Amino acid sequence: MAEIEWPWQYSFPPFFTLQPHTDTRAKQLAAWKSLILEYYRITKQSIVDIREAHSSPLFNNSTINRKLPSEVVLLVLEELAKSGNASPLDKARQRWLVYWHTLDEWGEIIYNWAQENGFTGSVFTLFELTQGEDTVNEEFYGLDTEVLIKALRTLETNKKAELILFDDNQGVKFF
Repeated sequence: MAEIEWPWQYSFPPFFTLQPHTDTRAKQLAAWKSLILEYYRITKQSIVDIREAHSSPLFNNSTINRKLPSEVVLLVLEELAKSGNASPLDKARQRWLVYWHTLDEWGEIIYNWAQENGFTGSVFTLFELTQGEDTVNEEFYGLDTEVLIKALRTLETNKKAELILFDDNQGVKFF
C-alpha cells in the first residue's frame, strides 16, 4: 500500500473541530472531502462505517490526539454524496460507499480500457476486471465489487455494456 502524504491541516488541531464561521467551515469541509477521496484512492478502500471511523488513521490523528467527531464525518460524507463521490449503504446512514471517481467516471474509465484493448464484444468476469492479469496496471484493479457493479450499471444504462449477474456468475459484456 502506498504511503499517505497528509496535508498540513491534518496536523492542525482545529481541523478536527467543525468550524463555526461559514467561509472557514466551507474550506474545512472541502479539505476533508479531498483528503477522504485521496485516502480511499491510495488505500483502495471503499467503505466507511461511521461507528468505527475513530479507529481509522484518517479520522484519528494520534500524534496530536485529535479525532473527527462522528457527526462531522457524516456531514462530510453527505457533502461527498452531493458530488456523486459517496452513497449510504443503510437507512441509518452509518455505512457509506466512497468513490474517488464518480460512478459515471468509473464506468468510462473501464469502458475506455475495454475499447483500447479490443475487448468490446467480450465477456469478462468481475473478478477478471478487478483481479485479473489484464488489469494489474489499471486504476480499477482491486476496486470493491459493489462499486464496480454500480459503475457497470452506468454503462448498462448507456447501452455500452450488459451485466451478467446470476447465481455465482458475475460478469459483464462490453458493446
